[in-house]
Amino acid sequence: MSQNLTLTEKKKLLSLAREAIIDYIREGNLPHRLETAPSLQGQQGCFVTIKMNGTLRGCIGSFVSDKPLYRLVQDMAISAATRDPRFYPMKPADLEGFSIEISVLGPLEKISSPEGIKVGTHGIYIEKNSCRGVLLPQVAVEYNWDKDTFLSQTCLKAGLKPDDWKEGADLYVFSAQIIS
Repeated sequence: MSQNLTLTEKKKLLSLAREAIIDYIREGNLPHRLETAPSLQGQQGCFVTIKMNGTLRGCIGSFVSDKPLYRLVQDMAISAATRDPRFYPMKPADLEGFSIEISVLGPLEKISSPEGIKVGTHGIYIEKNSCRGVLLPQVAVEYNWDKDTFLSQTCLKAGLKPDDWKEGADLYVFSAQIIS
């Protein structure tokens, strides 16, 4: 990760994400606000998580981007609200009381063994055959998972068997700056 964002920059990203969701759901408008802060211009990945009453409502992200961070945050916010296949697209009635969490990602780093995973610091990306899955660092903390459970849950998210991480899988870790 290039740098830690300031409180002002974090608030700006949360505001841009919320406005993008509301404008898109209400009016069908894609965001066109420009942001000039240099730290929000970098090209790095992010995930946007939406919760309703503390329950997951959508989460979509990307590890790479050819867009500035602020623009990717807006795009992922709209995608989390409307394109997460686990949920129906948000409607105007859903715009009351939702919360947003943004995870600004550090680079993916391939690891040779699970020993390289630090629960609470790292998220996990796993690839095996044509299956891929990712869980953000905060998920293991929220559910109080140990490393093996975190790996097994990432496998399940990828559509694999819980122990598929033990043989033939490519494991990657990444860090994230969590903004909520």
